[in-house]
Amino acid sequence: MRKKRFKQVVFGLFFLALAGGLFLTWQIRRGVELKKSGQADEFKNQEAVNGSSSPLSGLVCKNADRRPIAVMLSGDAVTRPLSGIGEADMVFEMAVTEGGITRLMAIFVCNEPTRLGSVRSARHDFIPLALGLDAVYAHWGGSHFALDKLKTGIIDNLDALPNPFNAFYRQSGIAAPHNGFTSTTRILAAIEKMDWRQETNFSGYPHLSNEEISSHGSEKMILTVNYPSPFKVSYEYDPVVNSYFRYRDNLKEIDKNTGKQVEAKNVIIMRALSQPLEDQYNDVQVEGEGKAEFYLNGRFETGKWVKDRKDQKSKLFFYNEKDKEIKFVPGAVWIQIVGPEAKVGWQ
Repeated sequence: MRKKRFKQVVFGLFFLALAGGLFLTWQIRRGVELKKSGQADEFKNQEAVNGSSSPLSGLVCKNADRRPIAVMLSGDAVTRPLSGIGEADMVFEMAVTEGGITRLMAIFVCNEPTRLGSVRSARHDFIPLALGLDAVYAHWGGSHFALDKLKTGIIDNLDALPNPFNAFYRQSGIAAPHNGFTSTTRILAAIEKMDWRQETNFSGYPHLSNEEISSHGSEKMILTVNYPSPFKVSYEYDPVVNSYFRYRDNLKEIDKNTGKQVEAKNVIIMRALSQPLEDQYNDVQVEGEGKAEFYLNGRFETGKWVKDRKDQKSKLFFYNEKDKEIKFVPGAVWIQIVGPEAKVGWQ
């Protein structure tokens, strides 16, 4: 009886060893096949991608370590719908004239829109914001205040007027100056040919965990930012998808590339002093600190923004009332810059 059991154990171990050897052989052969086909490197790359997320949106993407691209876009009603606006990781909007005309600076890391525009001129107020994100700044000319700054070499910038390496183009059938466009492919090609650094040095923003996000708001809410018409902005919070859907002048903000309404996961009201400059321009103080309101996860809280005046390359920080850095919901961040006393509704 003992001999029979002994034989069973021996045979069992033999078959286990044989099966293990066959599996190991299959793995080795499979590895060779993958290496030959190039899939092994692809799998390694995918593994790396799965561990990388955009320092702005917090979303996992293949371009997470790439330097951000900041593109100046028009706020004029005639240029709507804008191309590529819904694919940005982060967007800044502020009034650039005393009358309330707004302009946008869209920041791209993850997505690569095939068409971006209408591209408009640089404004000096946006330059410190782009610097704080370690971005390459793309624009079509600019105010003399902005161009004077850019001439010092303070930031790597692509200007459509000299148009290095055909990074920009005019779209036929659209009246100037609203017919200026580009794409991430064109911009990236120009950056490479300019021999600029392509990997980001930006430290990034913190983001909420899935567990923290799960306890989001449960009611539909409307956030209104009262820029003068036709620049008035509003967001409708939808608790089903935990997103803020953007409107301008009570019309849906649509991305012309996708046909979809622009969707934000976070909306920040950044309050900053502003004063007219040479009649047609505004001077917005985006360095220093000021009050801020944060709309994310279906809720609202107050706090402040801080940016070092002595170092334009410093990060733009956002803090709550307890001086803890705000954690964003992974997804697009829209930053609406308004005056200290501007009316903002949340109901």
